Amino acid sequence: MRSVQPAELTACDREPIHILGTLQPHGFLLALEGPELRVVQASANLPDLPGRPADRAHGRPLREVLPELGEATIRQALATQPGRDGATYLGTLVLETGTGLRAYDLAAHRSGALTVLEFEESAGEAAAGSLDTLYPRLRAFIEALHGASSVADLCGLLAADIRQLTGFDRALVYRFDRDWHGTVVAEDGNGVLPSYLDLRFPASDIPAQARELYRRNRLRIIPDAAYEPVPIVPARTPSTGEPLDLSQSVLRSVSPVHVEYMRNMGTAASMSISILVEGALWGLISCHNKGPRRVPLQTRNACDILTQTFALQLAAKERGALAEQRLALGAIQARLLAYMAEEENFVEGFLKHPEDVLALTDAGGAAIVTRQRCHLMGRTPSERQVRGVYEWLSSEHAGAAVHATEALSEEYPAAKTIADTASGLLAISISEKYASYVLWFRPEVVQTVRWGGDPKKAATKDPAGGPDRLHPRKSFETWKETVQGRSLPWSVPEIDTAKDLRAAVLGIVLRRAEELASLTEELQRSNKELEAFSYSVSHDLRAPFRHIVGYAELLRSREGEKFSERGRRYVDTIIEAAFSAGTLVDNLLTFSQMGRNALNRIPCDMNQLVEDVRRKMIRDIPLERAIRWQVGALGRAQADPVMMRLVIENLLSNAVKYTRGQAEAVIEVGREADRDGEAVFYVRDNGVGFDMAYVNKLFGVFQRLHRVEEFEGTGIGLANVRRIVERHGGQVRAEGTLGQGATFHFTLPIR
Repeated sequence: MRSVQPAELTACDREPIHILGTLQPHGFLLALEGPELRVVQASANLPDLPGRPADRAHGRPLREVLPELGEATIRQALATQPGRDGATYLGTLVLETGTGLRAYDLAAHRSGALTVLEFEESAGEAAAGSLDTLYPRLRAFIEALHGASSVADLCGLLAADIRQLTGFDRALVYRFDRDWHGTVVAEDGNGVLPSYLDLRFPASDIPAQARELYRRNRLRIIPDAAYEPVPIVPARTPSTGEPLDLSQSVLRSVSPVHVEYMRNMGTAASMSISILVEGALWGLISCHNKGPRRVPLQTRNACDILTQTFALQLAAKERGALAEQRLALGAIQARLLAYMAEEENFVEGFLKHPEDVLALTDAGGAAIVTRQRCHLMGRTPSERQVRGVYEWLSSEHAGAAVHATEALSEEYPAAKTIADTASGLLAISISEKYASYVLWFRPEVVQTVRWGGDPKKAATKDPAGGPDRLHPRKSFETWKETVQGRSLPWSVPEIDTAKDLRAAVLGIVLRRAEELASLTEELQRSNKELEAFSYSVSHDLRAPFRHIVGYAELLRSREGEKFSERGRRYVDTIIEAAFSAGTLVDNLLTFSQMGRNALNRIPCDMNQLVEDVRRKMIRDIPLERAIRWQVGALGRAQADPVMMRLVIENLLSNAVKYTRGQAEAVIEVGREADRDGEAVFYVRDNGVGFDMAYVNKLFGVFQRLHRVEEFEGTGIGLANVRRIVERHGGQVRAEGTLGQGATFHFTLPIR
């Protein structure tokens, strides 16, 4: 015999084990079609019943072939679980056959458009598998699961209880890794069969299509590996011409390769139960016996319940462990982001706190690498070697947000020389435009892996057996392999935290910095052009509007007597509109000058400024208006007096305007306690106020919260206030309540 090449081993993956067309002989099968449940296929061991020979069953409805079986029960069972994987057990049926009374455990499932009934001969150990017998053990198992402190303890409990329930010589808990190699993580046995604990088995021992069947059909049993397969007659469904899909079958025959595998292991009977965690195949419980062994249906069902309960507890423990790790890593990430925010250059936030950078992914070393710079932290390769990793990443994984490997040298052969510091690599790209990375390194961890036989000789090919005849391994003696060039694997929370950090860096720091850097020059040029344009337009429009107002007033005073009442109204409208437009142009001119005029900061007496503005405003306020002014001690502030006068003028004029409807207007100007080196001033009124939902519109150019018919204005005043205050290095904010007034705060640096 010769060793099989990888290309030949893939034939195992393609073997159609779900449509082998045969059954194990400890039961029989009927395939039913159509609303009348007509028998279209049956296993060759269908028993002869009194007055109903097996060879006359084909083509007849189920009610004639098996009147003992109620059709309603079958229809109801299948209807209540549509699309469900696995068979539905319907109870025990006793049939009078030519060899006497026989009891069968009945199961039903759907196979495409067909209904498949399977009759498994009862094992004859009903008492041992009765619910009364099983219940105490089930309860004790569940209580023990809650007390288990680790996944290893859970697996040990499961192996022990499954073996005691079934009576097999050996029960293994077999876990798949990310490459589908399996490791025996727990075992319970009576010494009849050798121990496989801690042995690893290659993925080729359980090919992909077998794993998919394990996922869909949780429990399978082979009572006697020396069985003679029973064919299904006819081999293909007459209506479709396709072989019968037995993926959900209880009695399905197994691949000859698997049967030979069992014989090579020295086992005559086996049972396996799939461990599904959140729908994915986590592992198997594999039971073996030196001689043939049947397990009663109720016992198998109990094992299935135990396994599902175990899977729930396992999922909870693994989720809890992952959640704890995510929380711990999240706290480290939050600290790093805070450090970045404190620095002018975010890289400094990393470099000043290398312990957190390494703890974020439990790495031995880290590097921040751009085209120009390379910063190293912890235990890393040399800068030249890190540069080599950087160049490889930039060319082979350009555009990838995250790249993680625990065997860097398998992807990047040059990394064999740096295995002691960088066998594992986790990299995140921290720029959308440039090749920039944060790299984390893990050192080599040399491991000795104990295989259940040489993994490179998982199968052999016998030329005498035909071109497609594969044989499984014959030796299961422990075969040791020393694994080098690998680090500990990166966990899912570690990779996810690195991804989150990348998103934060791009979103909070780098993306904004890159966009601002590319836009700064363009924005500066555009702003200058816009200011020049608005200044020019507003300056040039002042004279025409003044002329319109002046000549319209002359026309009204000198020629008004000649006009009709309507004509005089037209002239008044022209004057009013031109005056409003002229005011708007004046305000726009002032707004455009705010960005052009230099600040002349001097100590300003704020009370004097307020008083000057108030006296000027009083001249234009109607005598019938009652206004109570409350001006507190405002002190001094460093400000441009001309610009600050405009701020006060706008705020006080707004207060006067929006208190027009009050019997007595109250306008208060004050200064709050200084904070953080800033003087805080406010102007408060008891006017119409505003809805805080629209507070962000207040300080925009041409933004108004009230109709012009109610309150005159151009919508530029508060925009001027904000621009002047911000040019001084302060801030402005507003608070208001509809019908109760508004308060405007602004701050100025004390020095």
